[in-house]
Amino acid sequence: MNPSEAERIDVDLFTDGGADPNPGKGAWAIMLRAKGKYKEFSQAYRLTTNNRMELLAVISGLEKLKQKCRVTVHSDSQYVVNGIEKGWALSWKEKNWFKKGEPVPNADLWSRLLELVEQQEVTFNWVRGHNGHPENERCDQMATEAIQTQEGIEDEGYRAENQVLSDSGLHSSAQNGSKGKVLKEGDPCRNCQTPVVKHIPAKRNFHPGQSYYFEYIFMCPKCRSQFNTEEAKREIVQSPGLFGDGIA
Repeated sequence: MNPSEAERIDVDLFTDGGADPNPGKGAWAIMLRAKGKYKEFSQAYRLTTNNRMELLAVISGLEKLKQKCRVTVHSDSQYVVNGIEKGWALSWKEKNWFKKGEPVPNADLWSRLLELVEQQEVTFNWVRGHNGHPENERCDQMATEAIQTQEGIEDEGYRAENQVLSDSGLHSSAQNGSKGKVLKEGDPCRNCQTPVVKHIPAKRNFHPGQSYYFEYIFMCPKCRSQFNTEEAKREIVQSPGLFGDGIA
């Protein structure tokens, strides 16, 4: 071990992030622990997604470090942890951020994260969310509070003009596509007229006070627009129990 490695500080970075609904207003929150001391940070965004907030949480934490450190990232996002630990992000980068002929979502954030990982000595540790992990629970609480209390800033990398917020017709003023609602698989995308496909999210993050979620969405395979429909809306029933979350 050379002197520079010996002088590195051990840092634990606890992270969480989410959007409510997804996509919708979101936030990330982090806790940094070094030499027995903690620092907490959070930031809300007006329009974003769960995965972008999970990524930005790790990115923001690593960007806070002002010197070389040995960092253990603790995240409940398998998307983030596996993306680095299993080499997915590096493989996407080598393929110019394409996967099976399609653009990789959130390539702007994956690129930033890879650069930061190269600058530090970083390992990733997956933790199960909402399972009593004190720091993860605290980060979840801070992210929820940020969504509820902060005005939120713009997520510059998120293409809001290509995302429909809800089936009620709320969408970006920059959108020039058809005004017809997307109600079923095969309906034309409102932006580019490509038939949409049904997509069931692999992971959902539920926050205290959240009253509903969408079981599935319709996604355009060409421009990546996403559409919600009332038919996919499901109520979250608060039930007694250790964590008090139940799904209707």
